[in-house]
Amino acid sequence: MEKTIFYIDGFNLYFGIESSGWSYLKWLDIKRLAHNLAKPNQSIVEINYFTSRVRNAPDKERRQITYLEALEYYSKVNIFYGRYQPNIITCFRCGHSYSSPNEKMTDVNIAVKILIDAFHDRFDTAILISGDSDLVPPIREIHGHFKNKKVIVAFPPKRHNISLSKIAKGSFIIGRKKLKDSQLPEEILKPDGYKLTRPVEWT
Repeated sequence: MEKTIFYIDGFNLYFGIESSGWSYLKWLDIKRLAHNLAKPNQSIVEINYFTSRVRNAPDKERRQITYLEALEYYSKVNIFYGRYQPNIITCFRCGHSYSSPNEKMTDVNIAVKILIDAFHDRFDTAILISGDSDLVPPIREIHGHFKNKKVIVAFPPKRHNISLSKIAKGSFIIGRKKLKDSQLPEEILKPDGYKLTRPVEWT
């Protein structure tokens, strides 16, 4: 059996689903998705989900908090947090400035984790769910220094990237059926009686 670890770029996956018009598939069970994507000869060692907490957008914060709590309690995946950084944009025509927060550190966090895991021989196969070309360098280094290891890229919908597909030892696009077959229960009841429910915006 191949020791396999998943590395999921949460925002890349989220926006790929959104840009496909599949908001009803955002209530995604990351653990189930990983098992639905893994091959029969792959033994999943770990599932890592990388994201940042949304700021200054109450409705989005509420939905994200509910979802991340569902992943932590029900899916029991490892969650790694980056940060939201204010990005001040100035309109050159009118001079008006506004803040457009950007998600930071996810690609760095993924790169560090996947390289450390390769160094410690924690996987034979790494499956990266992302379409971010910033992850080309760590993939290149893994394939250059660890000849018996491979990184496979699973592209979220609408996120195919030629640079990643060229450097990976294999790649594919996650289809709608895989996402549909990997949904969380509509309601998740925690031991303390608190109920986690799919956001109405995701129905």
